[in-house]
Amino acid sequence: MSTMLRGRARLFGDDINTDYIISSTRKRESLDPQVLRHYLFEGIDAAFAASVLPGDLLVAGSNFGCGSAMEVAVTAVLGAGIPAVLARSFSRTYFRNAINNGLLPIICDTTRIDAGDMLTIDLANGMAVTNETSGETLLPEPLPPVMQSILAAGGLVSYIRQHGRFVV
Repeated sequence: MSTMLRGRARLFGDDINTDYIISSTRKRESLDPQVLRHYLFEGIDAAFAASVLPGDLLVAGSNFGCGSAMEVAVTAVLGAGIPAVLARSFSRTYFRNAINNGLLPIICDTTRIDAGDMLTIDLANGMAVTNETSGETLLPEPLPPVMQSILAAGGLVSYIRQHGRFVV
């Protein structure tokens, strides 16, 4: 992952559950991220998946990723080329699935981010989020160093392959 991410805000509200992200029935068809990306948020907005550009950033309210613990809800987001999700809070399982699969979950105040705003995330500077549209900078909750290392490796499997164990 580079030290800077830049993308367009794709806005969602509170309590976006994993079945909204991708229907659990889709994982029966395929687990390939390039297949799953075509069904991203189809239950909320059938045109969403086709409108995603690589680098877009999901922005949501509270309790993002609630519902089941299915990892495919992270896989579909990554398959669409979305590197990060910003939310006021995440379900615990979605948050850990995101870290373990290399999707950056950022906990911050998203109330002043509008759909289409251009956002820059400075990973080398505490994951500071700059809203280029409004000029505002948000400082998210910091991630523990081990989670930062897992993300830098590209996910938990890559991290374990590199280190052989957890290095704290």
